[in-house]
Amino acid sequence: MRGDRREEDELFSYVALEDRVPAKHPLRVIRSFVDPILAELSPRFDAIYAKRGRPSIPPEQLLRALLLQVLYTVRSERMLCEQLQYNLLFRWFVGLGMDGDVWVPTVFTKNRDRLLEGEIADAFFAAVLQEARRRGWLSDDHFTVDGTLLEAWASHKSFQPKDRSSRRGPRAKGRNPDRNFRGERRRNDTHASRTDPDARLARKGAGKESQLAYQANALMENRNGLIVDTEVVHASGTGEREAALAMLDRLPARRKRRTLAADKGYDTQDFIREVRSRNITPHVAQNDRNRRSAIDARTTRHESYTVSQRKRKLVEQGFGWGKTVGLLRKLRHRGLARVRWMFTFSNAAYNLVRMRTLLGAVSA
Repeated sequence: MRGDRREEDELFSYVALEDRVPAKHPLRVIRSFVDPILAELSPRFDAIYAKRGRPSIPPEQLLRALLLQVLYTVRSERMLCEQLQYNLLFRWFVGLGMDGDVWVPTVFTKNRDRLLEGEIADAFFAAVLQEARRRGWLSDDHFTVDGTLLEAWASHKSFQPKDRSSRRGPRAKGRNPDRNFRGERRRNDTHASRTDPDARLARKGAGKESQLAYQANALMENRNGLIVDTEVVHASGTGEREAALAMLDRLPARRKRRTLAADKGYDTQDFIREVRSRNITPHVAQNDRNRRSAIDARTTRHESYTVSQRKRKLVEQGFGWGKTVGLLRKLRHRGLARVRWMFTFSNAAYNLVRMRTLLGAVSA
């Protein structure tokens, strides 16, 4: 018998929002990690909000919503609020009821500086790592460092001479005027972006196109491929190595010797010397093309060196996930501080995804 195709609106729903989410949905595991972490950060939230005045949107809900934005590649806060209107899964994860009002997109804009000044991304990232350490998923002995370029939001047209008098020819008029860069030498010491002064002109290698970008760096532990530290600096020829040393200095002090894997870009005499001075064995890939490598057979003969070279490629999975899923392919924020905040928060989300996978492997 054919069913009745008439659509009827039901005034009440007798199914709880919790019951509508499948028991084996991946977000259930991630929320089991996130809820205790946000409860732990509650005193820090109290410190960045005023004691009096009109109650604001709970920061726990804002962070859960931002986490959903990263996990599901929602490209704007406006689209995120639209999803919260009708997506029951999103409502459940954020903590909104069936009839709860969804805030406007400007709530994220107004609270972004507050979360930035309170260093909430760093605290959330550290709390995620603490949970991984409690479960025995972190290695304290073997690490990998690598860097990547994050394309800035600024356009090439905004990259103009710092000295306005050095512009050649009459200035074009209009909202989006054409610019001719032919014959003009553009360098970071003479030019700067008008819309994002912290962005720098950089390229990944010889023959590659130049783009306005930031230098993002990550330190990974080699046991399970979890990111243990991040750093975002101005793009430069030495930025990756300087950021690597800064992250190594933030590691807890230990008497036992550690290892650090890296690609050929880190094979320089100065970097190898600095790493060894920190009681760390550099397992850096040899760059012996038309030059002498700073890594010799005293290091490469050991089996641990081979293992480090194999394990170091896991860090590329983090960069790939961040650019394909975590909204880092092209940045949506301007300024070094905001880019650093977003990169740290995106890597915290990546760690949560890795931890969910590890938990499933342990359960199996």
